[in-house]
Amino acid sequence: QVQLVESGGGLVQTGDSLTLSCEASKRTFSNYAMGWFRQAPGKEREFVATITWDGGPYYADSMKGRFTISRDNAKNTVYLQMNSLKPEDTAVYYCVADLSVQTVKTGAKYWGQGTQVTVSS
Repeated sequence: QVQLVESGGGLVQTGDSLTLSCEASKRTFSNYAMGWFRQAPGKEREFVATITWDGGPYYADSMKGRFTISRDNAKNTVYLQMNSLKPEDTAVYYCVADLSVQTVKTGAKYWGQGTQVTVSS
């Protein structure tokens, strides 16, 4: 069982930057691929980014250029840096984990509770 706890969400203005963090409980964190999804009000959950155990990032096409995913295996933590935020980035952001980036993207086994990001115009 892997427990994921997100932090770093909040209310920001258009154009601001924000970094989300997700700390995992599992000591074998480095064995897991990690990722981020988001869900905006009234919309389906959307894949944002994923990262391999050794730091290889993959992004949804619409997220490339503004979002950066990274991880620190020594701290059991994955990050999502978001730049040039827009009102349409407003959503609950979820941290996820599974054994490969493929399963993270298609059906991650472990999910955090989510953290709210609100971007005001």
